Amino acid sequence: MTMTVKMTIDGEQIASEQQFEVLNPAIEEVHGTAPECSRDQLDSAMAAAEHALHSWRQDVDSRRSILRQCAERMRANTEELAKLLTQEQGKPLAKAKREIGGSARWFEYTADLEIPSTLIDVQGQDSVEVLRRPLGVVAAIIPWNYPVMTAVWKIAPALLTGNTVVLKPSPYTPLTTLRLGELLNDLIPKGVLNIVSGGDVLGEWMSCHPAVRKISFTGSISAGKSVALSAAPDLKRLTLELGGNDPAIILPNTDPKAIADKLFTAAFENSGQVCVAIKRIFVPEDIYRETIDELATIARGVKLGNGLDENTDLGPVNNRKQFERVQELVADAKQNGGTIAAGGGRYGDKGFFLEPAIVGDLADDARLVAEEQFGPALPILPYREIEEVIERANSGKFGLAASVWGSNKKQAAEIAQELDYGLVWVNQHLNIVPQVPIGGLKWSGIGVENGPWGLLEYTELQVIEVAED
Repeated sequence: MTMTVKMTIDGEQIASEQQFEVLNPAIEEVHGTAPECSRDQLDSAMAAAEHALHSWRQDVDSRRSILRQCAERMRANTEELAKLLTQEQGKPLAKAKREIGGSARWFEYTADLEIPSTLIDVQGQDSVEVLRRPLGVVAAIIPWNYPVMTAVWKIAPALLTGNTVVLKPSPYTPLTTLRLGELLNDLIPKGVLNIVSGGDVLGEWMSCHPAVRKISFTGSISAGKSVALSAAPDLKRLTLELGGNDPAIILPNTDPKAIADKLFTAAFENSGQVCVAIKRIFVPEDIYRETIDELATIARGVKLGNGLDENTDLGPVNNRKQFERVQELVADAKQNGGTIAAGGGRYGDKGFFLEPAIVGDLADDARLVAEEQFGPALPILPYREIEEVIERANSGKFGLAASVWGSNKKQAAEIAQELDYGLVWVNQHLNIVPQVPIGGLKWSGIGVENGPWGLLEYTELQVIEVAED
């Protein structure tokens, strides 16, 4: 039996004339259907968001209370939401529960953030106050790898600062986000949070819509550029969290065995489908083969399977397009002299499962090294000198996240400052917490999410000057 969910528009649960199917990637069968939002329905959602703006922006204490209630409602429905998330996204159930719990935590954290205002002493003025005010209607477009978490990253700060939201989940994973809209609907005033579903055309309509004053988008670089082009004629404000080719640099005199488990987890979390996951590892020549062997041993011991099986370590790649892309990159690596130390093949005969691949002996211009794979395949690259590896890690158009690993933390932190990435970890990777901003340099994005810095992305400055009598 397939699941059917509805959109949330102006406080009502809305179906549509057209539906689209959502596959369970572990079994390649239809798990549910979602509404295909029409142009008229999107216009209704935008009109509702515009209408709700004036009253919603008036009472920040009420907004804080509502965000906390949203967190409570999510936690009360963790089992339902997590199971639905696993069935449409593929991740193991324990990781799905962690995503729901983490999203609730983000609601609570955001509810306590202050919206700053500053008084400036100016001669000849009675008062000068610099305020932060909401932008207006926010169009939020989210990806398929963490559909609930990335939704809350946008919803919570947008709502706290007094904006209203029209949100579109990925057509690969719309069900959990639409269901979240149903669950939160009685907590949030009509029109403040609208959730619609559909494909790329719907995203284009949202990006161009005259009601929208800000677009917050998470996804690929190519799609982000399209969003920016669509936003340009109306000078909409933008936050773009785009792709990454995130390097990890292992410093000399580091024991590969001591860090192999952490490296593997940071590369293959969510089957490699994480924007800031490790995408390539640079290793000193003298420990290169040992590092490959350690990672390959871990890879061969991983249990792949349906995320509903509690023994599963890694689930499938989420969709056929991405499944075929990772296969293509691994095949290209083989054809260009790469050594597959572990994995690289399809697992089973049903579902989008790929054995986690550890790949050596590739040049920096190999596609698996130079492109973002966003899947379970990891190239390992040797280097000789620190200056050389910094230059190699900084090459290209990506600049999202990186990490440096070594026994000398001071040296590692100094090298971190030389890397052209928005977020650099030392002796860790994938430590994502609500207090810390995430944003990419170069082609990896514009603006940041999370922390007080991310909150301000949903505001604009206003100055009120009052003359002396």
